[in-house]
Amino acid sequence: MSATVTPSATPPAESAADSLPTAEESTTGTGTGTGTGTGTGVTAAAGPAARPALNWRIRFGALSLIWGFSFLLIKVGTEGYAPFQVTLGRLLSGTAVLAVAMVVRRERLPRGARTWGHLAVAAFFLNALPFSLFAHAELTIPSTLAGICNATSPLWGMALSLVALSEDRPTRRRVAGLGLGFLGVLTVLGAWQGFSGLDFSGTAMALLASLSYPIGWIYVRRTLAGNGSSTLALTGSQLFLGTAQIALVTPLFTSAPDGFPLLPTLAVVALGALGTGLAVLLQYGLVEEVGPTTAQMVTYFIPVIATAAGVAVLGEQLSWNTPVGALVVLAGAALTQSRARGGRAASSRTSSD
Repeated sequence: MSATVTPSATPPAESAADSLPTAEESTTGTGTGTGTGTGTGVTAAAGPAARPALNWRIRFGALSLIWGFSFLLIKVGTEGYAPFQVTLGRLLSGTAVLAVAMVVRRERLPRGARTWGHLAVAAFFLNALPFSLFAHAELTIPSTLAGICNATSPLWGMALSLVALSEDRPTRRRVAGLGLGFLGVLTVLGAWQGFSGLDFSGTAMALLASLSYPIGWIYVRRTLAGNGSSTLALTGSQLFLGTAQIALVTPLFTSAPDGFPLLPTLAVVALGALGTGLAVLLQYGLVEEVGPTTAQMVTYFIPVIATAAGVAVLGEQLSWNTPVGALVVLAGAALTQSRARGGRAASSRTSSD
């Protein structure tokens, strides 16, 4: 996913240019938010939008599928390319899609060195770092586990927001959700049996990637909310900076690929063009039409689809604790997001109508 941020919603991780909810990455500035994601920029006020030709439920389903399949595409991509190369190809493809959208809509680039500096930091935490960590993680863990780890982003986000955002006050319901969610993580990992059968480094990288998204969301909320530039311009610029960061790092740690195998190449291009480019545009439209509270519900479908795709397409094996723990994680994440839903939805619709 790709990660982007709107002042009042909570994004999916892989959404995390994966962006506008997370999976990356419009997402909310609460930092509690998938992505797969997704990760990406910041939200600005949106003007009245024409009603899209496709019903929002169809676009919601498409977004869930795109971000849910992102972990499968990462896995296939790493079969032909080094993790940094997968991330670079993903960001290049995603940036190209948003660049075309910016040209068509005649968007202007953000102004000011300070804004670009903040976008560079956001690009690191919402794109370059989590995308690279997930790609490295899937060298040693199944895509199903990576997708479930991605679902912990709302839990990390709530914990961090209680420390970093003074306006976010803990409630018993949210604290209970946090505890339940991390109990689900321990269930997924099989803590009672000593985490046997799991690659520790790969799992740790996937969890760190999921932690990176809310760090980026909180940073964006504190530095770029109300910037004045459009969400699309900020997101496209953020992806461009993330691409530049990975382009500088990749030659230092990898050699040029011997060839361009068909399936891994198609997987990387699809991962970027769909999961980091088109998904951002879909999410942007959903946030404008139905508000961030409804749009962020895609977060809860991502691990389900990622698990189904990994088992059905890649033949990955599941023990009973993996799906059970995933359901507990999602229940905990839902509890952390259940505070004042009506008020948040109403305010977000007002700002985007």
